[in-house]
Amino acid sequence: MSRLTACFLAAMLWSVSAHAAPDARLVLPDFAELEKKATDSVAITLDSSLLQLASGFMNSSDPKDAATQQIIKGLRGIYVRSFTFDHDFVYQASDIEAVRKQLEAPGWNRLVQTRSKKTHEDVDIYVLVENQQAIGLALISSEPRELTIVNIVGAIDLDKLRKLGGQFGVPKLDLDSASAVGGDKQH
Repeated sequence: MSRLTACFLAAMLWSVSAHAAPDARLVLPDFAELEKKATDSVAITLDSSLLQLASGFMNSSDPKDAATQQIIKGLRGIYVRSFTFDHDFVYQASDIEAVRKQLEAPGWNRLVQTRSKKTHEDVDIYVLVENQQAIGLALISSEPRELTIVNIVGAIDLDKLRKLGGQFGVPKLDLDSASAVGGDKQH
């Protein structure tokens, strides 16, 4: 292979990778310092093989379990980090800025954003869309004494996702408010 051909191939590969959709899996910080300060903490890391294993323990003749198995079938991962504290504002905004920054990448769309100056409760829900299909979801919920980040990776049917709320560490999501907001296109 000539040097010119090799350079051309390298440039083509770089071009394809540079324009590929962002990864739906977010890089979550270690949060070790927050875990030390928390009264309760939850760390869930379920990749596709662990999700399939969990699915195998469900009773497919039970309608609720069967519905959950259908949802899990298209997922590649569920990642949850949640902390509860005894005192207000133990965590800093900078603790979650690295996650928020990733959600500025092309393809991520904000579905819901709520801000309360009175209660200091903030919620952001983002979805990553590729070829008209949701392939990732991110939720950041912060309150004075709680911080929760959820990242779901894989083919996501938002209607079916509601049924996953309360399982595998996924909080119950009120995605009906997304239609009221109108879905805020981030980029």
